[in-house]
Amino acid sequence: MIDTLTEAFFSEIEQFIEFMPRILIALFVAFIIYFIGRMVGKGTVRILKRSTMPEAYHHFFKKLITGIAVFIGFIVFLNLIGYNTLAASLVAGGGLTAVMLGFAFKDIGENFLAGFFLAFSRPFNTDDVIESGNITGRVKSIQLRHTHLRTADGCDVFIPSAQLFTKPLHNYTLDGLRRGSFTIGIDYSDDAEAALKIILEAVVKTRGVLKKPGAGTSIKGFDPSFVEIQALFWINAKDQDMSLGKVRTQAMDNCRKALIENGFTFSSDMTTAIDMRPVDVNVRGKEN
Repeated sequence: MIDTLTEAFFSEIEQFIEFMPRILIALFVAFIIYFIGRMVGKGTVRILKRSTMPEAYHHFFKKLITGIAVFIGFIVFLNLIGYNTLAASLVAGGGLTAVMLGFAFKDIGENFLAGFFLAFSRPFNTDDVIESGNITGRVKSIQLRHTHLRTADGCDVFIPSAQLFTKPLHNYTLDGLRRGSFTIGIDYSDDAEAALKIILEAVVKTRGVLKKPGAGTSIKGFDPSFVEIQALFWINAKDQDMSLGKVRTQAMDNCRKALIENGFTFSSDMTTAIDMRPVDVNVRGKEN
């Protein structure tokens, strides 16, 4: 009994020693594949850093390439040591598992896939002002699954990548320009042409208003109580210190002061309310 066990033990050792070179070669090949994957991942990150692609995508592509290299290296390792059937089953099982996980986590997978495609289309970058689904804000960070927006009232909103990819997206700062406008009402007896010139000069002198494209004024319409004059101007959307609201407020105040100094009248829509409640009236005759 002992002799049989001893003989079987030494036989297994001999087979293991004979098998060792194949294992070492398989490990060496798998390590080479992993090393190449890491180098390709680092090279991809260096290339992406030269582009306008957000940094969040850099790490994703690096991990994706490294993960693919690890999987390929493991499959090659199994094939080299003779476990071809196991390697084939892992490849087939991996595809089936991916399909099952795709159905189970449809929304998460949809957002990841949308974020992947957004990385190449690049419709917006950090600090851009965008609008999607009636939500407007400045982009603070870009992730694969979502984009972090800060709205004008200080609310932090995280919009899923799928929404940004499938629904209309408005980018107000893609070319670095953003247009502002406001309306002023003057009396019908005032000189509208003179008012247009005064308002234009006041707007152009406002800090934050760009010289090119130039500002403009026009008569927008005729209200029953006043003449509507519209002023249009452009600002540098990348300048966070001079926001659209801040520049517009200053421009409107400058126009108000200029019109007052030149004797213009600001009209307002005035209405008269009539009280129709019944009133008791007593009639007395004059006594003789």
